[in-house]
Formats: sequence, structure tokens, C-alpha cells
Amino acid sequence: MEYIQKGTKEYKKVNFALFAAGFITFANLYITQPILPEFSREFQVSPAVASLSLSFTTFALAICLVIFGSLSEAWGRKRLMTISILAASILTLIIAFSPNFEVLLVLRVIQGVAFAGLPAIAMAYLGEEVEPASLGVAMGLYISGNSIGGLAGRIIMGTMTDLFSWKIGMVFLGLLSLAISIYFVISLPNSRHFEPRKLQFRALTNSLIAHLKDSSMLCLFGIGFTLMASFVSLYNYISFKLLGPPYSLSTTIVGWIFIIYLVGTFSSTWLGSLADRYGRQKMLFVGIGIMFAGAILTINVALTLKIVGIIIFTFGFFGAHSITSGWVSKRAEHDKAQASSLYLFFYYVGSSIGGTAGGIFWSKFGWNGVIGLIASFLLISVILSFLLKFTLKEAQK
Repeated sequence: MEYIQKGTKEYKKVNFALFAAGFITFANLYITQPILPEFSREFQVSPAVASLSLSFTTFALAICLVIFGSLSEAWGRKRLMTISILAASILTLIIAFSPNFEVLLVLRVIQGVAFAGLPAIAMAYLGEEVEPASLGVAMGLYISGNSIGGLAGRIIMGTMTDLFSWKIGMVFLGLLSLAISIYFVISLPNSRHFEPRKLQFRALTNSLIAHLKDSSMLCLFGIGFTLMASFVSLYNYISFKLLGPPYSLSTTIVGWIFIIYLVGTFSSTWLGSLADRYGRQKMLFVGIGIMFAGAILTINVALTLKIVGIIIFTFGFFGAHSITSGWVSKRAEHDKAQASSLYLFFYYVGSSIGGTAGGIFWSKFGWNGVIGLIASFLLISVILSFLLKFTLKEAQK
């Protein structure tokens, strides 16, 4: 059976369906990020504790990604992705009625488990069904759905919180997600190249260990960790910075600032296509360098320059993430869903650790402390990128 090729009707159906799935996942995953200051006020908790509404979710997601990625090797791709997005949408509706912060955290952990059924499996689906020459663009389009979903979730929550309440915002987003889930189920073609096999835990464990023994894969996993730790550190606490003096912006305006995510829609696809043409290694360094330049620019007190810095940082992040995630799928010679789930395990653990650590640095050192933490993460990314180049050369000998 032929692979799905760029320009065909089926290629468009796959891209639109997985774009929609990525939209749902990330719109719901990051719904608490723009309202962390609201949680601090309403539930009387510190910024670092408020950030647990995101960190706990991403940590549960990280752990379950490895499990769900392995289960999909036996149960199939589309089935698990369907269950995931439907459950995540319903849980958003339930979370809106949380009586206290403790219950909200428990429900967010459960939602993190539900989210795990999509990201790694979607990447594996693309790696199996799309021809290699078209994979960079397809992966970029999927990740662009992630960025637009993250943007929409933040804008909806910021605006609804100002106009009504964060609970009404969650109800609205949950209903919207259910509608989009139905579109996904109808539109996504069934797998052609996936071959189900019996769930053999020993074999899955052995393949997991094999991925972790691959030095190149470990470098890619580490890059995913540091990229996401940097990204969440910035976006978790920029709201606190902009809501306070000297800016004192409203929650609605801060929510709309996240429209910056649209640059990620472009950069993930564009840098992904450039990586196909000029090489992943070179474009990965470019993406990390862009992130560092943007982060440094946000130190400036001028609001315009600060926003420009966030735009540049976001552009670099989505491009670098697109290249790295696509590289994992390309590098894996077996159990692609498991390899992708391992990458995303490190990626979301980075989100959890970076998000909470950023709260500590914010409380002790302010915004400069947060940028110092981000710069440290990015330096590690550069070191791992050089190590990746070395390990790939060794593997070719």
C-alpha cells in the first residue's frame, strides 16, 4: 500500500483531522495558564502552587504517554486518539464545577491521563502513513494545530474570566472541544501501514530500553525537555509580570497577547520544511538561537519590546520543537509510537519542572530570575545539540 503523498485529497484529510486533534489537546491542556493569577487570588495560594494546576497535568501526561504509546502498538492508533480527545473534552466541563483547588488538581491529573492518548500516537500515525518526503510539512501542520489550540484556549479563558468567570470559560471550551472531536472521528482515515500485535510487556520493555540506550535518541529527548522547560517558564509567569505594575493590564488583554502563538503556526511548518531541505542539525541550532534572542529581549522594560521578545522566542520554540519531534520519528527504526511517547515524556516532564521552578525564581528574583533560568535551559539544549551531532557520526561508523 502506498504512503499518503502531499497534494492528494487524503493528505489534506489527515492534516485537517490531526490539526483539529492537536487544537483540542492543547486548548484544554493549557487552559489554566492565563488564569494562574486568578487562581492565586481566588484560592489563596502562591504562584508556584497555582502553577501545579498545569504542572500536575503535564506530569501525569508525561507518565501515561509511555504507557499509551505502547498500548497503541497493540490496540491501534485511531481508537486511542478518539477516546483521548472525547474524555479530555468532557473533563474540561467537569473541572468547571470544582468546589475547591484540591478537587481541581485531582481532576486536572485525571485529565492529564486522558491527554496522553493523542500526542505520541498522532506523531507515530504520521510517521507510518505519510511518505518521508512529505513528513516534515505534515508534522509541522500537526504542531501548528497545537499552537493555535494553545492560543485559542488562552484567549477564551482570559476573555471569559474578565467578562464572566473562568468556570464559564471552561464550559464553553469543553462544548467546543466535543464538537471538534466528532469532526476528528469522522475525518481521520484508518491506518494502512499499522500492524497490530499482541501486548507483550517483555517485548515492549526491551524496545523501551533499546530506545533509551540509543545515545542520539537520548540527546533528542533531552533537547525536548529543555526546550519545553524554557517555554513554559516564560509563559507561566509572563501573566504575573503583565498584570502587575508598571503595566497593570487586564486579564482579557493578557489573554489576547497569546495570539503570539500564531507565529508558531508558521515557524513549525516553515522551519520543518527548511530542515527537510537544508538539514535538521543546522535548523535546530537556528531555532534555539532565536529562542535565546527573544528571551533576552523580554528583559527590556518597554512593553512593546517585551512583546516583540515573546514573539521571537515563540517563533524559535515551535520551529525547534517541530524539527526535534520529527527527528525522533525519523530516527526510530522500531516501535515509533513508543519512541515518540518517550520524547514527549521528557518534553512534558520539562514542562512540569520548568513551570514550577520558574515560580520559585519568579518569587525570589523576579522576571530577570525567570530569564536566567530559561537561558540555562537553552545552554543545555545547545550542548545536547552538539552531542547529538557527535553521536550520529559515531552511529554511522
